[in-house]
Amino acid sequence: MYLVNDTTTQACPTLAAPAVRVRRLGIDTHQEPIIYMRRDCPVCRSEGFEAQSRINITVGERTIIATLNVVEPALFPDELLSLDEAGLSEAAWKLLEPREGAHAELSHPRPLESLSHIRAKIYGKTLSAEQMHAIMRDMVHGRFADVHLAGFLAACAGDRMTNGEIVALTQSMVDVGEQLSWNADVVVDKHCVGGLPGNRTTPLVVSIVAAYGLTIPKTSSRAITSPAGTADAMATLTDVDLDIADIRRVVQREGGCIAWGGAMRLSPVDDILIRVERALDIDSEGQLVASVLSKKIAAGSTHVIIDMPVGPTAKVRSPIAAQKLARMFEAVAEPMGLNLKVVTTDGSQPIGHGIGPALEARDVLAVLQGQPDAPADLHGRAVKLAAEIFELSGKVAEGQGAELARQILDDGRAWAKFQAICEAQGGLHEPPVAAHQHDVVAERAGTVVAVDNRRLARAAKLAGAPEDPAAGLEFHARLGTRVAKGEPLFTLHAESPGELDYALAYVAEHDGIITLE
Repeated sequence: MYLVNDTTTQACPTLAAPAVRVRRLGIDTHQEPIIYMRRDCPVCRSEGFEAQSRINITVGERTIIATLNVVEPALFPDELLSLDEAGLSEAAWKLLEPREGAHAELSHPRPLESLSHIRAKIYGKTLSAEQMHAIMRDMVHGRFADVHLAGFLAACAGDRMTNGEIVALTQSMVDVGEQLSWNADVVVDKHCVGGLPGNRTTPLVVSIVAAYGLTIPKTSSRAITSPAGTADAMATLTDVDLDIADIRRVVQREGGCIAWGGAMRLSPVDDILIRVERALDIDSEGQLVASVLSKKIAAGSTHVIIDMPVGPTAKVRSPIAAQKLARMFEAVAEPMGLNLKVVTTDGSQPIGHGIGPALEARDVLAVLQGQPDAPADLHGRAVKLAAEIFELSGKVAEGQGAELARQILDDGRAWAKFQAICEAQGGLHEPPVAAHQHDVVAERAGTVVAVDNRRLARAAKLAGAPEDPAAGLEFHARLGTRVAKGEPLFTLHAESPGELDYALAYVAEHDGIITLE
């Protein structure tokens, strides 16, 4: 992702690039390559490297660009980092793959012309397709620091992107990565815009659709601001870290897959931006559309259903906002040659019982296996979305998709296909169970009249989801439910007492998570 491998990224000419020995410091910087050097290091001083400088690091035939963190020699003992050494973060080490003590050449990168395009966007200018492509090209080669990525995201947030810019962004995100193609005239997919806890329909839809015989190479993301993404939930059941060769093998064998998109170079810029979006806790509409559609196009999809939950505490909060976002999806999909339909769904409360990777995976298994306590809302939503895919594909007549999808799910064909897909991806596993559980109960009797999706999701995250796969919560208090005093509204699941306490403290401070009348 950050390897520099083209001629436009060579360092400024120098008589001889200075060299230092590299040391692995074991510091996790969450995918951002960082280099650590002492302030009194001769190379650091002679080259004018300062904190936050961007530095070309070359070891053998591998070159990356990393951000410099300067350490104070008085506070950093020589045995950790000597004058002639440079420490590397885990991200930088894994990209360079040096041996311990290997020599690395350091140099200043060339100034980036595309930074001027980002500055122009910050000041409200409209970017051309060529400018957008230059930004994406430099981004995929790791030439930007996180502060530059954050600036680009902030400049594009809100209504600051035209449809033309979103089309250019989408196409550029596709162009700088790899692309899949399939021996099929129709390749289908679906995506949910998010904001609705527990809405884990993808494993069900893929199983239904693939069981019917359509091709559905599903690549999914991990959570950005939610307690679980599809890849997080599926990772508790099977291997999702598939490369492109693995995806081809699984799809050719079973007609579908459910893989993590970050394990391959399909729209790789998207994963770089998602990492920074997660830290900023933003998910702007233009970036959302480009992110979703670039992944679908790169995966070779021809027909795509967009699930758009609408509710007062969902990501999309009103029918007017839903119409606006739907028009944006359609405006970008058309010039990209993508057949697309947006389906608005109820986003007033969570779907299913579980919120968190393993808990949501258990809901999926319950529906596939036809268990008596399987969540009916998850079953119904999966049938609806699979029906929309069937009819959009043109392989099933209008009005007949729902009954077909229901039959495939209820007669066991979808469960058989899901098991086959998991087996092809590495085997089906049992989801983990959290070590600590605690009921949050009603303080008085009443009827549930409102659920705050965002605060409920926040409680699940504070309990440890998605980093701890078993963490999250079980939701009991559906809208219209009559509850007695002391009856559980939801049950928190955590792997450690500390995280359980964090979640309970948050719940105690926010009275409006579940509203009773």
